[in-house]
Amino acid sequence: MANEDQFKKVISHAKEYGYVFQSSEIYDGLSAVYDYAQNGAELKKNIRDYWWKAMVQMHDNIVGIDASIFMHPTTWKASGHVDAFNDPLIDNKDSKKRYRADVLVEDYCAKIESKIEKEIKKAQKRFGDAFNKDEFVSTNPRVLGYQEQINTILKRLGQSLEKEDLADVRALIEGLEIACPLSGSREWTEVKQFNLMFGTKLGASAEHAMDLYLRPETAQGIFVNFLNVQKTGRMKIPFGIAQTGKAFRNEIVARQFIFRMREFEQMEMQFFIKPGTQMDWFKHWKEERMKWHLSLGMGEDNYRFHDHEKLAHYADAATDIEFKFPFGFKELEGIHSRTDFDLKQHEEFSGKKLQYFDHEDNASYTPYVLETSIGLDRMFLAVFANSLVEEELDNNTTRTVLKLPAVLAPTKAAILPLVKKDGLPEIAQQIVDDLKWDFNVTYDEKDAVGRRYRRQDANGTPFCITVDHDTLEDNTVTIRHRDTMEQKRVKIEDLRDIIKAEVDVKHWLKKMQ
Repeated sequence: MANEDQFKKVISHAKEYGYVFQSSEIYDGLSAVYDYAQNGAELKKNIRDYWWKAMVQMHDNIVGIDASIFMHPTTWKASGHVDAFNDPLIDNKDSKKRYRADVLVEDYCAKIESKIEKEIKKAQKRFGDAFNKDEFVSTNPRVLGYQEQINTILKRLGQSLEKEDLADVRALIEGLEIACPLSGSREWTEVKQFNLMFGTKLGASAEHAMDLYLRPETAQGIFVNFLNVQKTGRMKIPFGIAQTGKAFRNEIVARQFIFRMREFEQMEMQFFIKPGTQMDWFKHWKEERMKWHLSLGMGEDNYRFHDHEKLAHYADAATDIEFKFPFGFKELEGIHSRTDFDLKQHEEFSGKKLQYFDHEDNASYTPYVLETSIGLDRMFLAVFANSLVEEELDNNTTRTVLKLPAVLAPTKAAILPLVKKDGLPEIAQQIVDDLKWDFNVTYDEKDAVGRRYRRQDANGTPFCITVDHDTLEDNTVTIRHRDTMEQKRVKIEDLRDIIKAEVDVKHWLKKMQ
């Protein structure tokens, strides 16, 4: 299935099965604003919990906070967002559509990457089991040529943006003959900077209201609370502060479903460290975060690191963990060495000392910060899109199955009475009432049992438990596994342990060790 067709199917399936709805749909919706439906809210919560347990609960030196969305406006002056939180904007003269200039160039490079993928697939077909992907990618002249082309383009883009040479960004777009996706026109305006923050006001009357911003990131709430957390928690360097929460950006081009939205959620951890140790911690957190992603079993080939050509002015190292979405490899998580920029900026603008006294060195210093930041909505999309598959079955039929990692699945088990009589629904309801103390389970009695299996497959439910007439005799039920469709006869009293073995967070996070 073509990637574009697959992505359309992802969006359609998300709505049909109660995962994501267009916000305010009855009023024709809002662009790039979405609501998480009944199953989507559960999946999102489970991803958030999985991150929190791995990041906070499993680390003695990391604690969590929940800072307010509203912050004093000077916060954003200190952080640099007021003056420099911009995206390069370009308009097409014919279609009148507005685009992010850097995204146009990145999409152009993604098309070159798709050519590399085609070369790899052709070679895999030609050489079969003898195919060595790493050797092919590093030696094939055509692949190397494509990669060199990508590297050259992105390096120039990065340098131009770093120098704020917007004229050269436009020259790059024109030199690559990039056309407007809508009209096919290559008539472009000058590139301009566009601030992404949403403004609002705080106060009972317009004349006395204070101008505020909806926060564009969650990190600053951590930085301004650094000393409060350190002192009240008696934290010793190195230590981390984690947070999940909403952020808001007035994106020029918000697109690709929930990948880029104007209201989104972040999962961030700022790790405060001794100056001079940042490269060791940078390497450590790169490894730790990749282990977390791989623990979900979504395929090692679907991840890669992408080191930044263009570093933010405050950073001395930065990399992205990219995931292979249906529309190509895109950023999923950022890992940044932010030096001491943030705390020093807030010291300067607030006039308050934000330093750490190191008893071992008998000296005070401003800690450096190592950041890990992942978009919860992007993680949701990565999990959902990767899990949605169509399978050819032995009987020449197909089934649509959402193979969500069982630890994240909204509903862990569906309890199905074979028929709606003979006391079977009552036993099924008893099983529901017993299991729901430990798991999110559902009861389903509508349609033939085979059709119910297919419905639960498409909904991502790992287990179906069928109560039949033999249950009346021996207190056993049939448990069916979503991914293998294997069915086993088990005792009702064993159901809890069987399900727990598959969905327990401990079972999944231990893969990181």
